[in-house]
Amino acid sequence: MPRHGVSPGQGHRRSGPEQESDRTRGSPRLRLLWMGLPLILALVLWAPAGAHPLPVQSQHVGRLVPQLRDAFGWWNLSCPVCKSLFTAIDFGLKKESSVEWVGSIATKLCKLLKIAPPAVCQSTVQLFEDDVVEVWTRSVLSPSEACGLLLGSTCGHWDVFSSWNISLPAVPKPAPQPPKPPAPGAPVSRILFLTDLHWDHDYLEGTDPDCENPLCCRQDSGLPPASRPGAGYWGEYSKCDLPLRTLESLLSGLGPAGPFDMVYWTGDIPAHNIWHQSRQDQLRALTTVTALVKKFLGPVPVYPAVGNHESTPVNGFPPPFIEGNHSSSWLYEAMAKAWESWLPPEALHTLRIGGFYALSPRPGLRLISLNMNFCSRENFWLLINSTDPAGQLQWLVGELQAAEDRGDKVHIIGHIPPGHCLKSWSWNYYRIVARYENTLAGQFFGHTHVDEFEVFYDEETLSRPLSVAFLAPSATTYIGLNPGYRVYQIDGNYPGSSHVVLDHETYILNLTQANEPGAIPHWQRLYRARETYGLPNALPAAWHDLVYRMRGDTQLFQTFWFLYHKGHPPSEPCGMPCRLTTLCAQLSARSDSPALCRHLVPDGSLPDVQSLQPRPSFC
Repeated sequence: MPRHGVSPGQGHRRSGPEQESDRTRGSPRLRLLWMGLPLILALVLWAPAGAHPLPVQSQHVGRLVPQLRDAFGWWNLSCPVCKSLFTAIDFGLKKESSVEWVGSIATKLCKLLKIAPPAVCQSTVQLFEDDVVEVWTRSVLSPSEACGLLLGSTCGHWDVFSSWNISLPAVPKPAPQPPKPPAPGAPVSRILFLTDLHWDHDYLEGTDPDCENPLCCRQDSGLPPASRPGAGYWGEYSKCDLPLRTLESLLSGLGPAGPFDMVYWTGDIPAHNIWHQSRQDQLRALTTVTALVKKFLGPVPVYPAVGNHESTPVNGFPPPFIEGNHSSSWLYEAMAKAWESWLPPEALHTLRIGGFYALSPRPGLRLISLNMNFCSRENFWLLINSTDPAGQLQWLVGELQAAEDRGDKVHIIGHIPPGHCLKSWSWNYYRIVARYENTLAGQFFGHTHVDEFEVFYDEETLSRPLSVAFLAPSATTYIGLNPGYRVYQIDGNYPGSSHVVLDHETYILNLTQANEPGAIPHWQRLYRARETYGLPNALPAAWHDLVYRMRGDTQLFQTFWFLYHKGHPPSEPCGMPCRLTTLCAQLSARSDSPALCRHLVPDGSLPDVQSLQPRPSFC
């Protein structure tokens, strides 16, 4: 893929504006700027009503842009005039901006388009405006790109995320060597996997679970109508997060699922009240929940990864070249302090720089924790430059090559799954996985809140399964789910271990039972993967075969659908289009790649499936 644009570490077109007094508050030069805020608001606040297959988030922008066109008469703008206008805007943004004025217009537009309730519009704009203005003044679209967005492809091409490639070493790839089953009686390790805890400090039993705000069951949610029950004590099947007591119950009730050799914890600690969060709120969530994990897990080593909700504004993770108050140093420094008892100095060093690290938890195994926010479609800071942010993928290649040279195996943990990433990042990651298939023993992610996986194939034919990324279900109920966690059985700690996943188990708290008067919460095993799905092993080929078995076996798919939602599926049935979209997502570890699903339908065509891949946007 040819690289076009700018070099890493630089802005898309400029390094930053000169800050001067605002002498032109009504000038059209700033219109693109306040257009940016509603676009981002649409992405972060238009959450769906349930956890089931949905269109990709970029389609929300497609829903909003026509409304902007209609509201402001963009259809009447000719292409030459449009480009002239945005050339003036591009020039003007170098010299002047007014965060306050841009914010006031964006708030009015948010209310006009009914993106969110008025109070949420007001709070969200106030929270996002400073960072968004900073990003847009550094990375504003070119006149051709802006007019392509507004008037269509005949006027220009809107593609701010240009293609790029990382470099692989010249060392030839070794011949593929699929792992062999461990000998009978070989040690087996148990890894506790926690993700998407989403603690809501303001959760309040009895409040309205179906309020107008994006997050409910809270002090500001009000009371439900007399005809409907309020939020349950332990959680609720709605757009609600968890009280701290439910997380305490989870951690204190781990006994039957253990003991554990180590813990992988892939982020998203704060709640979904993304319109009203401060850095102090995020740090309180980090320290409170970290202390809780340490209290109940004691000496068991815990290896965290950074989620997209750890920052505020949500999804806002600037690359390291952004310095000063806009940088993420406030968050990374706090993480290093909170996690210093778990991580060695070299891991803390890269954590402080970019939120990622590598370490060796045991002989023969290297653990790599990636900051997947640098691949995120919603990280607006990547508008400045999306080329391998922080050099993380090139660093990953170096770690994998060193592990291959030593004969070590590698586990990768992260929050956002690779198939949900920006296309170039995702395709480069896919290429790296294919190159180091002998070294990479396991991939573990969260973020979607549901129970699924992503299969990787050889790049030449896209037919040989060579790796699988496991996407574990969330602790939180958001949206309409039981609380849950995952336990992986791994080929154990002995010389020559493959360190691959041998099986996994999912545990849940059944909220219907737990919220009964006088009930005591009971965390129970929902299922064991190999037993439930009839898998010969947990290697990539077995998961590939499972997808194609589910295509023709309705009962098997309905079992998967039930477990996908942690035992609380939506009331509407999942028919054939829904089934195909769900199965396609299990094969799609490379984003925007229809070829990965071409065999799911008899004639190999996917006219509707690819556009409706399950990419939940409630995360």
